[in-house]
Amino acid sequence: MSKIIELILNEEEMLSGVDAISIVSSPAIEKDFIALSAQSVELAKVSEEKKILLGAALVPNKMIFRKRGDEEVQVYFSKDTIRRVSELFLTKGNQNETTLEHEVKLHGLSVVESWIVEDSEKDKSAIYNMSLPVGSWVVAMKVYNDQVWNDFVKTGKVKGFSIEGYFADKVNMSEELSDEEKLNRIKEILNSNK
Repeated sequence: MSKIIELILNEEEMLSGVDAISIVSSPAIEKDFIALSAQSVELAKVSEEKKILLGAALVPNKMIFRKRGDEEVQVYFSKDTIRRVSELFLTKGNQNETTLEHEVKLHGLSVVESWIVEDSEKDKSAIYNMSLPVGSWVVAMKVYNDQVWNDFVKTGKVKGFSIEGYFADKVNMSEELSDEEKLNRIKEILNSNK
């Protein structure tokens, strides 16, 4: 069994938090964004593509596989950490920081909306048939760059968001906890996603 690690902010470190949001072909949180256009969502006589990507940036307690050297780990973020991460992202003015597959810095993309899901059924994301748990961080990203829109979004080469940033480990559950304690913690995490 791989280690389970909660990632948290270390607010004493200047670099802690999300620096950029990457558009990727395979999001680690396993949630695809939707590209809003007149064809996908009918809103008050819209005739042109909106060129907005809407999706989850982080989902609470979602286990994300990571490889650290030779070690395999599962990491996750709590609802409280996600809320603070979303606040710091905007406070630090990072809404225009975007990359492609975490490798190429992009220009002409900007987060124009950001919110935390408070009620899964009444949340704005539900209008777009997105099923996100309470505590998820949702972003709407406007794509002003026609090349990115035409070559990557419209072609389906990118499907979701992935965060870039620096976080500290809160819980390292490998040797410190018994198998029973690990199992109970995993059950807690799974139950909180319901």
